[in-house]
Amino acid sequence: MGTKKYKPVTPGLRQRVVLDYKEITTSKPEKSLLKPVKSKAGRNNLGRVTVRFRGGGNKRKYRIIDFKRDKDGILGKVKTVEYDPNRTSFISLIQYKDGEKRYIIAPQQLKVGDDVMSGKNADIKQGHNLYLEDIPTGTVIHNIELSIKKGAQLARSAGSFATLMGKHDNYVTLKLPSGEMRIVNKKCRATIGQVSNQDNRNTVLGKAGARRWIGRRSKVRGSVMNACDHPHGGGEGRAPVGQAGPRTPWGKPTLGYKTRDKKKHSDKYIVKKRKK
Repeated sequence: MGTKKYKPVTPGLRQRVVLDYKEITTSKPEKSLLKPVKSKAGRNNLGRVTVRFRGGGNKRKYRIIDFKRDKDGILGKVKTVEYDPNRTSFISLIQYKDGEKRYIIAPQQLKVGDDVMSGKNADIKQGHNLYLEDIPTGTVIHNIELSIKKGAQLARSAGSFATLMGKHDNYVTLKLPSGEMRIVNKKCRATIGQVSNQDNRNTVLGKAGARRWIGRRSKVRGSVMNACDHPHGGGEGRAPVGQAGPRTPWGKPTLGYKTRDKKKHSDKYIVKKRKK
């Protein structure tokens, strides 16, 4: 997968960098695996804004992704590699020998016609899903479960992967994309390989309108607001924050302020905290 730049015929195209989508094999998703997505525009059930600067954007339908990969021992064949508007990675449509179709997160280098399998008998190949206890040390993996049979929660975004560092007793040690070292139950599942579309990080939207297409409204800096609207607001001209550190609109510390609960139960599974 590569990127594409435009001729700078307008100010909006001058910086714009998009994916070339050469890996995509079809633009028509599987209808039986679609469901509607209702636009919330950042509002809760009372109609109040709970997430600011959201709204608008193109209509989209949700692709039902198989994060559990629990069809053990049944061979599947890759039918398509598709774009998914709801995530940064690409997805692949898998048709199993019994006729069932499912979408999975597409790993890097997975092509139409390739075979995929889940379970104990699966090989160590791109897109195959196994229990962590059956994966060799040093293997690159993604779509990792945190709890048995809950479905994949870790390393799902474009280009991300984790590395299986070691095994001991009932747990394996993983190095996650953030740099965090964590132990996970060996009966959890993971998929072999790196997530597709690693060039997603190199794209540049280029203009405010392109953000509106994906449902993101333009942000307003707190320093240009009035004092009644934001802790950074008010003052004559360009005034500094005027606090010990930056604040949210509701007066809470932000930008580097640690919010993780110091007594969180899952801390015992973290061997080494993520990079600062």
